[in-house]
Amino acid sequence: MEKAYLNALKNIMENGIDRTGRNGDTRALFALQIRHDFKSGFPALTSKKLAFKAVKSELLWFLEGSNDDNRLKELNDSDKTIWTANAESAYWKPKATFPGDLGRIYGVQWRAWKKPDGGVVDQIAHVIDKIKNDPNDRRLIVTAWNPGEIEDMALPPCHMMFQFFVAGDNLSLHMVQRSCDMFLGVPFNIASYGLLLSMVAQVTGKVPYELVMTLNDAHIYHDHFNAVKEQLTRQPLPFPKLWLNPEITDIDSFTMDDIKLQEYESYPSIKAPMAV
Repeated sequence: MEKAYLNALKNIMENGIDRTGRNGDTRALFALQIRHDFKSGFPALTSKKLAFKAVKSELLWFLEGSNDDNRLKELNDSDKTIWTANAESAYWKPKATFPGDLGRIYGVQWRAWKKPDGGVVDQIAHVIDKIKNDPNDRRLIVTAWNPGEIEDMALPPCHMMFQFFVAGDNLSLHMVQRSCDMFLGVPFNIASYGLLLSMVAQVTGKVPYELVMTLNDAHIYHDHFNAVKEQLTRQPLPFPKLWLNPEITDIDSFTMDDIKLQEYESYPSIKAPMAV
């Protein structure tokens, strides 16, 4: 996975198209795919340090169905999160109903998709039940892309849908991402979906097998060029291991202390500005 990711960075730098978008100048390619076999370890990239605490706190926050940045601050034990800039952005604040409100973002769609009759669909609970009881179903899908509520989100979903595939005891996940900040965002997304796959596998009695990610608008901000060039000089290290509390059998019971990276070694972090 890491070599494929680094090759994607190199490919974009050498062959991408320069464009000016909503929040800056980018160089991009369309519809790249990377894959990770869990036999090689957990996909936490090593060519720069991964903020794994932020990864697991955000995923737990999504699984809670929360839209409150204040709750994410609690989970992350921090005064600021990767969502704070979106919560405080000029284009969103007039729509917010309370300080820290982010609207009907990922977790809300995952756990409380609105039905026409006024009810809600808990997509996560539904897909877990299907993996357990109807594993050959071809509808093991969760989507966050809700066209009717895009304007009610501080940020429309970048990683917009994912699908599970069961093969005997093995569980795989394919995620489709519409907009991919290759330097800052994608390493975070890789680890987040690797963690989600591992958690769902544990609570369904399966083994995490393969993570597949299709990266549609795969772009590097011009402001990140020097950081990417530095990262491309680094040779990947062995992947770490993921520890999940084996006593957890319910997706809603995981806490921060139930999720740990073991034997994680990496190069130092490389700083770069986040585009909002």
